[in-house]
Amino acid sequence: MNRLNTDPIALFEAAHEGERLALAKLMSVVERGGDEARLIGSHTYAQVGNAYTIGMTGAPGSGKSSLTSALASVVRSEEQRLAILAVDPSSPFTGGAILGDRVRMQDHVTDEGIYIRSMATRGHLGGLSLATPQAVRVLDALGWPWVLIETVGVGQVEVDIAGAADTTIVVVNPGWGDAVQANKAGLMEVADIFVINKADRKGADDTRRDIQQMLELSSLGDWEPPILMTVATDQEGVGALWEAVNEHRSHLQSSGELTSRRSVRTQEELLEIVQRSLEHRVATLMDGPTATKLREELAEGKIDPYTAASRLIEMDES
Repeated sequence: MNRLNTDPIALFEAAHEGERLALAKLMSVVERGGDEARLIGSHTYAQVGNAYTIGMTGAPGSGKSSLTSALASVVRSEEQRLAILAVDPSSPFTGGAILGDRVRMQDHVTDEGIYIRSMATRGHLGGLSLATPQAVRVLDALGWPWVLIETVGVGQVEVDIAGAADTTIVVVNPGWGDAVQANKAGLMEVADIFVINKADRKGADDTRRDIQQMLELSSLGDWEPPILMTVATDQEGVGALWEAVNEHRSHLQSSGELTSRRSVRTQEELLEIVQRSLEHRVATLMDGPTATKLREELAEGKIDPYTAASRLIEMDES
């Protein structure tokens, strides 16, 4: 069997030489998780720190994919390379919105300076909340200077994933309800830049005013998120968005916040890895014969829940 089919380090080296098929297989290893993914994580960890990550989230239908495609065109006009992770936390069966994403981004799929990958949960321990930062590190170690993470919705998982970026863009559409939904979803806390996409529609100015009022009621730090207007399908306002991303990057670097943000994210990732690992151990323990016997004794009143739990924990530690 070809070594590239079995050796994740060989896959990494081949991807580093520019082999797209090797990169695709490598990202699949990361999505699946397990020992091979952990090996890749260990191999790449010391090689990261150069890529800058952008998170993009917002309600379904807000035009995130069109905006991502338009932003990619601006990035490429400056001859910079961009990797795009289109994340679907809700679909362990479809493999993510591969078809939809790539139809909307079809202008870029043959561009060697653009890499597009759709990601779905697929049984990784901790799901995409752990697979995504691992995928970003792989792309970072492979020399991609920019990584954009696009999520499909505004649930807590999506907010967490998009918020795990250096700069987070929140996309809304004209209409009061959309702005309120962004606030309810917790996006006000993670947003570094607001974009009102489809700004040629009625109500765009009202939405801008609503978001501004919400920001005024929030506890802002040294950076006040700009509120930008775009029409992604016509490339309107996308250049200004790219300028805002670069301005935010400069602000984070000059203030030292970029380093502190990344440190916090690493600590949070460690905590989640420990929590997910313990959850996995508990689930395995509860499926075992000892737990079955203790449940029977519990139902018969021969033992109390705390004693049963103590016995299970003692058995796991031994």
